[in-house]
Amino acid sequence: MQEHPILGRLWLGYSPLLDRQRALVATRLTVYPMAPDMPVDATALLAALADAWPTDAAGARQSLLLNAASEPLLRAVLGGGGGYRPQLEVPAFLVADPALVEALVTYKAAGGTLALRGGPLASLPAPLHGLFGQVITDAAVATRATGGPSMIVVGDGTLATLSAAFERGADTVLGWPFGDTPAPVRGRAMPPEVQAIVELIDRVRREEPVDRLEAVLKKDATLAFRLLRLLNSAAFGLTVEVSSLRHALMLLGYQRLGRWLAVLLASASKDPDMRPVMLAAVRRGLLFEELLRSSEDAEMRGELFICGIFSLLDRMMQLPFETLLKMVPVPARVQEALLGTGGPFLPYLDLARAIESESLFDIRETAERLLVGPAELNRALLHALVAAREVD
Repeated sequence: MQEHPILGRLWLGYSPLLDRQRALVATRLTVYPMAPDMPVDATALLAALADAWPTDAAGARQSLLLNAASEPLLRAVLGGGGGYRPQLEVPAFLVADPALVEALVTYKAAGGTLALRGGPLASLPAPLHGLFGQVITDAAVATRATGGPSMIVVGDGTLATLSAAFERGADTVLGWPFGDTPAPVRGRAMPPEVQAIVELIDRVRREEPVDRLEAVLKKDATLAFRLLRLLNSAAFGLTVEVSSLRHALMLLGYQRLGRWLAVLLASASKDPDMRPVMLAAVRRGLLFEELLRSSEDAEMRGELFICGIFSLLDRMMQLPFETLLKMVPVPARVQEALLGTGGPFLPYLDLARAIESESLFDIRETAERLLVGPAELNRALLHALVAAREVD
């Protein structure tokens, strides 16, 4: 990505749009000006977003739903120059303004798409219905109208609401369905499919000889295949194909290999409902890594990546961290953060949660606590979202 000075003049939060298969089909990006009435260069903002959401070889671009979190910013985006026009979220109460309607018509005519938030399409004058391809509604009142536009339901963070929304006709659900922290369950063990990964992580941390590492993989052909597929993915950016664990160690070393074994562990659940949780965990790890990109402390950078990847492991394994961390070896600083007891990594988890909740106050407060400015944070977030698409 290029450098975009506009990223230092706003705050960003994000959440996913999930389909029935729990796949991430679009990203909702909420943009807050530094102050509610502060003017924002919409042309520069759209250029930065076009850079973060580039077109593929076929000319297609991954879907982005843009939530401009102030009326002046929304109007500026509608009139912004440049060729990129993402799908734009429009509050229903603003559509009574004829000047805004004219801008919406122009935006759509230029190739943009629009989503109505906060009111049913039937509440608008009939001539305006054709402007909106999607309606964003609350889970409590969501009911898909026959023949109407596609429906986005705002979730409440639970799998029950996610499932219920699709039963009532939702096309996508907005938000991460993390659910509550799992309660302790006596006698529950780690699923067999992840035990080999945990053993491999432990052996890599101890930098055991490659023969011993390969012996673990030989017991689980599926694990060996998944690991090599991950190492050869576009996210890794290697110029040669990795053919074996021995080859991987030669190219990566123990530390980098350990990082991606953490990704493998986070994606080990066979429950499709856990797919969004895995996607969020990967984005947290990549965000933390980007925030420390310029740091010379490679050990801290690697541990913080693992902290992000493991931060939702309790949800994925349905085991509380007090139980999990007796089975999964993690560095002391990571353990402190996951247990919520303190340490230098806990504020990063607070920052990730603030960004995922799209809460301006919390984003600003947690960023200031880490002495991270908006330009640095927004750049790291966009880089992480780009990199995560390669891992997905």
